[in-house]
Amino acid sequence: MDFYNLLDKIVHHNKTHAKWLNTLSFMENAGARKISACEHPTKVSLIQLKHATEEHRHAFYLKKQIGKIASELCKTYESNELLASIATRQYLHALDIKACKYLQQHFKLNKEELKFAAYLFVTYAIEVRADELYPVYQDILTKTSSKIMVKSIILEEEGHLEEMINQLDEFSKDWKVHAEVILNIEKQLHEQWINAISEEVFQLNYAE
Repeated sequence: MDFYNLLDKIVHHNKTHAKWLNTLSFMENAGARKISACEHPTKVSLIQLKHATEEHRHAFYLKKQIGKIASELCKTYESNELLASIATRQYLHALDIKACKYLQQHFKLNKEELKFAAYLFVTYAIEVRADELYPVYQDILTKTSSKIMVKSIILEEEGHLEEMINQLDEFSKDWKVHAEVILNIEKQLHEQWINAISEEVFQLNYAE
């Protein structure tokens, strides 16, 4: 099942759609927490604070959208309220670990420098993914005349990507070579995540 058809199937099933929104909210929240965890004890840039704030706001916004489907659904991030909860919880964490391993091999970095490098490359990879994912989702929401919208998130994620590129330009002149490796790692993890969601959605729709 391709990504468009998977999302189309999700949006047409209220309970599954609520779980999808909650899953996205969880991911945005996890991203915000990782950005904060990567902060230097004293050298925290305005952009880094902005990113953490906006990712937290995205998590809040997506969570709030669930109320447009049914107010009683997905109150927490418990496993039964997420789609493919194991793959969802592992996705960003695995990307972070694999990226750190790669960056440590190719740059001589101390602990704080490695945290910052991971923040740059992992956030870049996630923003590239967000730039693909949210427009497809919004397209389906528009076509189905859904009350739910993610247009505001799309605009902010585009801004984030631009900011990450500017920061990476400062970090290393050949950052694109390393970013390509991180993007390939993310692509594999993303495919595993989508496959796990597809499997669950397929079972859900046949079980009901």
